[in-house]
Amino acid sequence: MKNNSLYLSLSLFLLFLSLKINALELPKESTVPGGIAIISIQTEDKPEARFYDRKVMIVGERNNWKAVVGIPLSAKAGSHNLNVRSNGIETNYKFDVANKDYETQYITIKDKRKVNPNEKDMSRIIKEKELITKAKSHWSNIENVPLKFIKPTEGPYSSPFGLRRFFNKQPRKPHSGLDIAAAKGTPIVAPADGTVINTGEYFFNGNTVFLDHGQGLITMYCHMDSISIEEGTKVKAGDIIGKVGLTGRVTGAHLHWSVMLNNITVDPLLFLTEVEN
Repeated sequence: MKNNSLYLSLSLFLLFLSLKINALELPKESTVPGGIAIISIQTEDKPEARFYDRKVMIVGERNNWKAVVGIPLSAKAGSHNLNVRSNGIETNYKFDVANKDYETQYITIKDKRKVNPNEKDMSRIIKEKELITKAKSHWSNIENVPLKFIKPTEGPYSSPFGLRRFFNKQPRKPHSGLDIAAAKGTPIVAPADGTVINTGEYFFNGNTVFLDHGQGLITMYCHMDSISIEEGTKVKAGDIIGKVGLTGRVTGAHLHWSVMLNNITVDPLLFLTEVEN
């Protein structure tokens, strides 16, 4: 009888621990443009899911799968479909996206070529875009994807994700990342375990690193002063990957940090274990 009680207590503890770990593994859900939808899928075998015809991350276990879906900033408010395929059967899971009005930011760039590139610059930009697009759309079949991050560098948030931007009064794409203001040379660390899939010095982004965390979860670090790792390197959370700088299109030293889900940029704050006020 004593052994049975001990076994029951241990089983309940492990169940509680498992539930706690599973809860911590998921990012914060925010069903707005630039946010994340977490869709529950109850199938025995691991399903496949697509959103905007892009493969979507699936985590969890039998009869308790979760699709972790990145919602584009261009998404309209209203009902959206997640296409799920399991055992040859396709099902549409509907979820609602609420409207969100992001603030507007006006930035003055002294180097006018960083706003209106010349012909030579454009030739370089086009070549670089191919490499950047390839990195952002990278997919690796990793089961235990880290979905909670630590902050990649120390400093205040200077420009939030999603800002509607104007450079020298000219409209440009919304801010696709989170800026962290820090002095030149401040260490940048990997926010979670991953693999370096691309490093380079790019026209707009400056010195840049891409990390693959699995199943379409990619993080990008821009404007670095220096890069400390090479492509193919596996990193652990907290490993130094480089230093903060002011390379590329910048007005001062800072880290631009982007997070991609299913090749869609989403708000990095949704992945942080602790969010500063």
